[in-house]
Amino acid sequence: MLASRASTARSVQRIARSFATVVDTTGVKVAAIDHGQPTSSVTILVKAGSRFEPKEGVANALKNFAFKSTAKRSAIGSVRESELYGGVLSSTLGREHLALTAEFLRGDETFFVDLLTSFITSAKFTRHEFEEYVAPLVAQDTEAVTSDPASRALDVAHSLAFRSGLGSSLFAPAHNSITVADIKSFASTAFTKGNIAVLGTGIDQATLSSLVEKAFASAASTAGTSAPASKYFGGETRLQSDAGPQTVFIGFGTTGANSAELAALAAHLSPSPSVKWSKGLSPLASVAEGTSVQSVYLPYSDATLFGLLIQGSTAASVKEAGKAAVAALKAAASGIKAEELKSAIAKAKFSAASAVDTREGVIAALGSKILAGSEASLDSTLSSLDKIDASAFSKAASTLIGSKPTYVVIGNAHTLPYADELGL
Repeated sequence: MLASRASTARSVQRIARSFATVVDTTGVKVAAIDHGQPTSSVTILVKAGSRFEPKEGVANALKNFAFKSTAKRSAIGSVRESELYGGVLSSTLGREHLALTAEFLRGDETFFVDLLTSFITSAKFTRHEFEEYVAPLVAQDTEAVTSDPASRALDVAHSLAFRSGLGSSLFAPAHNSITVADIKSFASTAFTKGNIAVLGTGIDQATLSSLVEKAFASAASTAGTSAPASKYFGGETRLQSDAGPQTVFIGFGTTGANSAELAALAAHLSPSPSVKWSKGLSPLASVAEGTSVQSVYLPYSDATLFGLLIQGSTAASVKEAGKAAVAALKAAASGIKAEELKSAIAKAKFSAASAVDTREGVIAALGSKILAGSEASLDSTLSSLDKIDASAFSKAASTLIGSKPTYVVIGNAHTLPYADELGL
């Protein structure tokens, strides 16, 4: 028992060391996490997600312009120098943030911070790079999501749920009129100190703060970008597609602060087993073989999209799984057993804690906290889950299914079920 307590104490201390309070460095928020690992990473988070774009697809185009020519180096220069250091560069786009990331060997942070920040402070946005490199990448992103029913269903669901803002697609229309001028204009409003946060892993906070202060000394200092508060609408759409499995998304949205109860509900409904090759104890664990049900919980700064993504080889199997999913939601709203609630809370806590085991998870889990200038820690998330009781859980589920659903069908639109056929 003593050994167990000592192990627990070490774990708590490790967690405490893993997260740093956000520091404001001349208008740019900076946070660092250092486990003493041999590799490091630096991510620049910018409030330049699709929610803030002034024109469809511009945020996606800006993402694909990352690491092209700047005042300090050409695109090929960035690639060659990064490879000489053995580093990896990447850019990802979310609905609220654009993330520019460099991963590298510990000790090479000076070069990579300079490379990342030069795109923010001195990107050239040349026309020939847009036409030769960026536009094809934008088209590839659009084509990829069109051929992936799951990703397409979630993208369409956001549009139905929130319309504008969070409803803006992460991808450009297949036939768009995006210009270099559009991208430059968006970048000029987004690339300001009030919109930027820097997150480092495997790097000392003081070192990172010093590098950021120097790199952003000449950056614009205007106020951060804002967007209208999110509103939930819901709706139903049916899209014919011959690519991939038959797909149905049953979703609901909420606005305001994130709900710990919805995180627990997603964990409760998730059919992913804790033991390999077993079916688990989820109310959806018994769906027909060959049909999958995935719980979806997507929290944002002022809204949440919750739902169940159902996929199968036939419309009939998807319909049966959809009926089971709706029944499980209604059962949760009526109340669940104490041991089921305990299990759901434990699964939700593990999901939140394990998310920060990866660099991508750290960005997703802590990005909004860092931009808000709050403590970059899991403590508040875990404590809010601990406070859930059966009454609050059932009330959250009941309120959720009492709202207008967001229902998306992708596949054989003639045979896949309508929302009312599933009991919605």
